[in-house]
Amino acid sequence: MKAMMLIAFGGPDSFELRDVTKPAPGSGEVLVRIHATSINPLDYQVRRGDYADLVSLPAISGHDVSGVVEEVGPGVTAFASGDEVWYTPQIFDGTGSYAEYHVASQSIVGKKPATLSHLEAASLSLVGGTAWEALTVRAALKVGESILIHGGAGGVGHVAIQLAKAIGARVFTTVREANVEFAQSMGADVIIDYEKEDYVDVINRETDGRGVDVVFDTIGGNTLTRSPDALTQLGRVVSIVDIGQPQNLIQAWGKNASYHFVFSRQNRGKQDELSTLIERGQLRPHVGAVYSLADLALAHTLLETPNNGLQGKIAIEVVPSIQGEAS
Repeated sequence: MKAMMLIAFGGPDSFELRDVTKPAPGSGEVLVRIHATSINPLDYQVRRGDYADLVSLPAISGHDVSGVVEEVGPGVTAFASGDEVWYTPQIFDGTGSYAEYHVASQSIVGKKPATLSHLEAASLSLVGGTAWEALTVRAALKVGESILIHGGAGGVGHVAIQLAKAIGARVFTTVREANVEFAQSMGADVIIDYEKEDYVDVINRETDGRGVDVVFDTIGGNTLTRSPDALTQLGRVVSIVDIGQPQNLIQAWGKNASYHFVFSRQNRGKQDELSTLIERGQLRPHVGAVYSLADLALAHTLLETPNNGLQGKIAIEVVPSIQGEAS
């Protein structure tokens, strides 16, 4: 089969298209013909060597799969050949999705929602699971509460807006001016242009000084230092990013805030919960750009470019982007 192999840690040119052995499913596993995958910040972090101690080169990376089951291993009862599925491969455990085929345990695989294309499903698997775990499991966001989502136009952010609205929360989000209408279309109640307004001032004004119940940080930088200023007493802060710099959390202490750092775990339950929201029309991923697997380096370059104008996710078309029979 064809695969984009990470042959060295470094820039977007660190990938090489190679012929590798097609995997076979073991007990409890399914072999999936990948139709689409996508690009996440985790992908370029792996590529540049941020997790070098956890990745052995050469490696097939990538963290989203949407495709069709081609073969099932012994003991598989949940799936059959021909089923359309979607999932996130186990992170730092086995091969990834930048290839024509992938083998996965049936325990992490979900049936692809019929209303989503493969490109859309692949754009939602990791970010959807991350947003679900952050908002429903860790923050325990409730009906009638309020939430500030930093980065509402991004891959995780635009999904988090829709998820928070489905829960029944009032949603504040920070975006650049060019993304205000996009954030509105996702359902955000109050959109803050962070280049023109201070989000702490806006939230304190809009909530009469009470603050929000939850802050969801998808950006990093100084957000953990400043977000408690916009947080209510006993509020919760959830972050999915490396904080990257020392943080002064004295304000969080004064607010009796709780902090949660989320690294998404893989399981079928999250996929099925997301599928329910999709079927109800409450959740839809936005594909901002599509590249072929052969142009993976270009996709990585775009995602890493500051102020790239991208909204939502970059999807990668695997079928039919690479021609020729799998080997």
